Amino acid sequence: MNNGPERITLAMTGASGAQYGLRLLDCLVREDREVHFLISKAAQLVMATETDVSLPAKPQMMQAFLTEYTGAADGQIRVYGKEDWMSPVASGSGAPAAMVVVPCSTGTLSAIATGACNNLIERAADVTLKERRQLILVPREAPYSSIHLEHMLKLSNMGVTILPASPGFYHQPQTIDDLIDFVVARILNLLGIPQDMLPRWGEHHLSSDE
Repeated sequence: MNNGPERITLAMTGASGAQYGLRLLDCLVREDREVHFLISKAAQLVMATETDVSLPAKPQMMQAFLTEYTGAADGQIRVYGKEDWMSPVASGSGAPAAMVVVPCSTGTLSAIATGACNNLIERAADVTLKERRQLILVPREAPYSSIHLEHMLKLSNMGVTILPASPGFYHQPQTIDDLIDFVVARILNLLGIPQDMLPRWGEHHLSSDE
C-alpha cells in the first residue's frame, strides 16, 4: 500500500477556501508528515476573514503557532518567508517530493503556468515542475475565464493535477466540515496518504433491498 511522501510542501494563496489548507495541514500532521509551509499575505487576510485563525506575521512565530495549533512535533512544520531563497523548497536538491497549493488563486495559477518566480511559492512550484515531482493545485474561483482554463490545460499537460475545490454530495454531507473534508480527502488520496474522512466510491454501496 502506498503511504505517500514523507515530506510535503503546502502553500496557501489568496483565494477563498482557507479552511481547506488548514484542514489539510492538520491531516498531514496527524499522518506524521513533515510539512514545509508557505503562505502569501493575501492568504493570511483571507484566513482572518473566513476563519477564527489569525497567524503571526513572522515565519518563526507562525511556525510556533501552527505547531501548537495542530499538535505537531517540534520541527514537523517548517515555515518559510516569501523571499527565503535558501530554504529547501527553493532547490531541486532539497525540496519535498510533492507540493499542494490549496487554495490556489488564479494569480498564482498564472504565475506557475508562465514560470514566474517572484516569490517562494512560485519558485517552489517551479522547482516541483522542473524536477517532475507531484504538484496539486486546488483553485477556488467561479466562473473560470478562458485565461484560467488555458493555464489549467497547460499545467495539466505538464503533469500537474488540477483539483477544483468542488465538493461532491454523494456522501450526504451534513455540515460545512463534511464539505471541506471531501476536498481534503481527495487531495490525500492523490498523495497516497491514508484517510478515513471519505469512503472510496463503492466501499459502502447500498443494495436495492436496503
